[in-house]
Amino acid sequence: MISSRFAICAAAAAVALSLSACSTVDLDKDKAGSITDGTSVEEALSSKTGPLANREVHFDFDSYTVSPDQMPVVTNHAQFLAAHKNLNVRLEGNTDERGGREYNLALGQKRAEAVKERMTLLGVSPQQIETISYGKEKPKAEGHDEAAYYENRRVDIHYMLNK
Repeated sequence: MISSRFAICAAAAAVALSLSACSTVDLDKDKAGSITDGTSVEEALSSKTGPLANREVHFDFDSYTVSPDQMPVVTNHAQFLAAHKNLNVRLEGNTDERGGREYNLALGQKRAEAVKERMTLLGVSPQQIETISYGKEKPKAEGHDEAAYYENRRVDIHYMLNK
């Protein structure tokens, strides 16, 4: 009895926490294939300043939990993908240089899968999302300090047209 109450409370808390970290961006598609603000899909994806410009989800050391401060990035892309079923993404998990190759490949995959899970909870079809891990093999930053490590602990979001 106590464990079932705990499970219900834990599930409710998890849903509340994930929803409280979400931001909303109006990216609804009109009949002409444009976003309601008049921006085409191509313009939205190539914009350097719009809600889709940031395509990196960063992680804490040795973690694959999407933190609340990274949820707006996930939410923006999830809303866009849910409105544009003809688009697919590849989520590329990465780690910093610390740790062994196999461990980092597994951690990178868990990070990519965590972002995929969040996106599917926000309405994206799982068939629109592909995941891969590069571990520590594709660093963005070459340094050996905390700033470089932070830049490398990420999932990159890459859009692909579904032909």
